[in-house]
Amino acid sequence: MPLRESFASVDRRLFLRRTLGAVAAGILTSQTGALAEAAKPGDEKGRRPIGVCDWMILKRQKLGAFGRAQEIGADGIELDMGSLGARETFENALADPDVQRQFLDESQTTGVQICSVAMSGFYAQSFAERPTYQRMVGDCLATMTALGVRIAFLPLGVQGDLQKRPELRPVIVERLQKVGARAAEAGVIVGIETALDAAEERRLLEEIDSPTIRSYFNFANALQAGRDVCQELRTLGREYVCQIHCTDEDGVLLEHNRRLDLHAVKATLDELQWYGWLVMERSRDATRTRDVVGNFGANARYLKAVFGEGGTE
Repeated sequence: MPLRESFASVDRRLFLRRTLGAVAAGILTSQTGALAEAAKPGDEKGRRPIGVCDWMILKRQKLGAFGRAQEIGADGIELDMGSLGARETFENALADPDVQRQFLDESQTTGVQICSVAMSGFYAQSFAERPTYQRMVGDCLATMTALGVRIAFLPLGVQGDLQKRPELRPVIVERLQKVGARAAEAGVIVGIETALDAAEERRLLEEIDSPTIRSYFNFANALQAGRDVCQELRTLGREYVCQIHCTDEDGVLLEHNRRLDLHAVKATLDELQWYGWLVMERSRDATRTRDVVGNFGANARYLKAVFGEGGTE
């Protein structure tokens, strides 16, 4: 699977901490190989499952997100950890074991999977400067473990924009190395979103040097900067992309977006043999942004027409 090679080269510091010899190294390779399998739910026939962010369908941490996703035609939902503000950690209802069981039961009942867990609070808050970031991320990893989720979304956001604040790079690298070590122990992947172009983001990931820190690629970032989405994907390569926000800014539906050629994107992902989740976030019609079912239902139908019916078998 796409991440197998990167997992085989686990960074040496983590290796030494977690192994006592060749036997333990073999166990670690087996664990990370299994994680690579779990992180890529599609198949070689080109079927890529379609997800949607729970906060964008107005169902943040609500059981109704599953039914709404089903109505939209999505295969899965990206659950958010809740608001952050000035708190020491997220306002996370999913930390309650009873709530976790309810969500897992609803997922099974509806057939709508939980494709990822998002730390969207970092869109506005500074991952590089919040003193309790380890608690925040730890709470996310614990939630993921309880729900059996393998991908986390971590945006570096406005305050962590390395193009505008390059002085933050050393602390971001150090913090993400620590996050990567904890993610490895939990058996999950943390996908980061940056404002960097693909070449610079790849260099950042190489500097972090952790197989559990990947790119959560967002089409909108490339499009807003005037970059070629397909070339950006090729530059990152399949081993560095764990999940994709298949979205642009609000204004027009995906089907009518002239600057995003999803047929070309499909051809590129086929070429790269990348079969992960495509998660809808925005791309709403400007005349009816509150029409959740209308907007995301239309986008889901179009994505399935382009990429084929989602499948996780």
